[in-house]
Amino acid sequence: MNKQKVLITGASRGLGLAIAQALNKDYCLILHASKANHIQHLKEGNYIIEADFSKPEEVTAFCKTLKAEHGDDLYAVINNAGITLDKPLLYQPEKDIDKLIQVNLKAPIQIAKTALKIFGIQQKGVIINMSSCVAETGNAFQAVYTATKAGLIAFSKSLAKEVGVIYEKHEIRILSISPGFIETDMTAAIPQTEQDKYLSHIPLRRFGKAEDIAETVAFLLSAKAAYINGSNININGGIF
Repeated sequence: MNKQKVLITGASRGLGLAIAQALNKDYCLILHASKANHIQHLKEGNYIIEADFSKPEEVTAFCKTLKAEHGDDLYAVINNAGITLDKPLLYQPEKDIDKLIQVNLKAPIQIAKTALKIFGIQQKGVIINMSSCVAETGNAFQAVYTATKAGLIAFSKSLAKEVGVIYEKHEIRILSISPGFIETDMTAAIPQTEQDKYLSHIPLRRFGKAEDIAETVAFLLSAKAAYINGSNININGGIF
């Protein structure tokens, strides 16, 4: 029996890599990275598509490749790729604003659109968009970043309802996940004083691990989560 195919964007490190490692045994993976050589160690039995999501033309080409090469048996999409460019909005260049919106919001929307064209034929599939806890709380110096992540939550909820209107009977689910403070390369760059501040707001008094997110993704893709749809899943240790 052939394994179901799952696309993971931003699979070379952090949450994307942890998700790839968690799913590698049970699924055939389509792994995305801006540089293919960053994920060669996961190539065996899987597929790799290279694309720089900050360039609209490369997102378009990526979507065409996804549909042409995997349009017959794609089961799920994990829209994980994202960037942060932290800076006060007063001093944030327009090119940074455009890049954040392009990578964090527009690219996932385009990929989801492509996935729905595939899922519409088989009437089955899952899209998980990776948001963030700051989408709900806000965060200084991340005004545009938080806007893109909040956009993914609204997009996921709206798309789940939209699919329900278009198809009378189907097994297509759209979800988002909002991780809290997770130990990754991205968060390791945050000054210790800031890390301590975040820790004081987490009732579990520890930061999350990438595996915490990966295992949740694995569950959400499984039959055990068949009735979870249109939801945003918070994985944040109870942060307030």
